[in-house]
Amino acid sequence: MRPENTQNATPEIPSTTSTRAERKNRRSRSKRLTLLAGGLVLAGVVTGTGFTVQSAVADQQQQAQQERDDRAAAKAAAISKTHLAASVALVDADTALEAAANKVDASALSATSSTLAGYYSMPLSEVSELTTQAKEQTATVQAAAVEADRVAVEAAAAQAAADAQAAAEAQAAADAVAAGNTPAGAKATAASLASSRYGWGESQFSCLAQLWQKESEWKYTAYNDNGGATGIPQALPGSKMASAGSDWATNASTQIAWGLEYINGSYGTPCAAWSHSQAMNWY
Repeated sequence: MRPENTQNATPEIPSTTSTRAERKNRRSRSKRLTLLAGGLVLAGVVTGTGFTVQSAVADQQQQAQQERDDRAAAKAAAISKTHLAASVALVDADTALEAAANKVDASALSATSSTLAGYYSMPLSEVSELTTQAKEQTATVQAAAVEADRVAVEAAAAQAAADAQAAAEAQAAADAVAAGNTPAGAKATAASLASSRYGWGESQFSCLAQLWQKESEWKYTAYNDNGGATGIPQALPGSKMASAGSDWATNASTQIAWGLEYINGSYGTPCAAWSHSQAMNWY
């Protein structure tokens, strides 16, 4: 044997067959690791995709439910708003109908109001239409009622003014009668009528004044118990004076008018009647 020389010894070279096998084993392990990693990645992707799909479906369901809730809320709000408007319109209509009673024709509003009263069981479109109609008719009835009230107030004021005027005239007439029923008033009336109707002046009135002073002292209430002669001219009976007016018993002017006509027809003048009275003590 040769002495072993480690320095110069030729290194051992592995066999080619062994090296290739190792490389093949390494490649196989690397491939298996790659496939395993790919499977894990694919599993993760599939799992993640499942979560994503489930989340998307849940979101869609939630959105759909929210939309349904929103539509339901909107519908409820529309119903509430429409019903509230109908209720207010009915209250206003009732107020207008009450104010218009016995003043204006409110039959159209009454019919609309009666129909609208059942708004809870009616379609919203019909309720809205009737509410609008009721509002318009209410405004018309209210305006008509206001006008009727205005006319009534004016009529009442005119009637009050007419009544006041009539009362004033009646009072003036009563005052005139009262003033004319005094002796002084009766003389003034007699002087005026004697002049205007018969043309008798002061001299004739002087005779007349003495004649009726003797007969009644110019008192329209004078009455002769012996024969029943009545009033200023002492008509016998007193009812004769009704030809001059139905108020002959209470109005000196009526008595004077009758007495002057009697003197004119029977004696011609007051002085002739006075002369007869002086001679016969009657005329």
